[in-house]
Amino acid sequence: MERSTTVEIDAAPDRVWEVMTDVERWPEWTETVTSVTRLDEGPLNAGSRARVEQPKLPPAEYVVTELLRGRSFTWVARSPGVRTTARHDLEALPDGGTGSVWVSCRPDRSAGSWDGSSSRDSRIATSRPRRQD
Repeated sequence: MERSTTVEIDAAPDRVWEVMTDVERWPEWTETVTSVTRLDEGPLNAGSRARVEQPKLPPAEYVVTELLRGRSFTWVARSPGVRTTARHDLEALPDGGTGSVWVSCRPDRSAGSWDGSSSRDSRIATSRPRRQD
């Protein structure tokens, strides 16, 4: 099962990219993330790793598997019985400086059994980000 959400943000796409890839600051604007700790240094790139803590879920280590600078990144977390893929896309909308973020999280059933009842994907994909002023 795949879940996704789209959020329109009244900000220039380059600013949204800056905020979206500053993963250690995610707890400041989304209730679904308690803590993010980068496990390496430098800008977010393919191969970058981060430990993500979310309410009522065990901590997970995500690895960036794909990154198109200024456009999107995908990261994957593996735990016993499940692999979760989260893709974060950004696009400019026709009305000017507004950006759009699309987040899709998909557990991989081939990694083991998954019933969705306590999955990482449902908590991420159904949350509403806090507005950053």
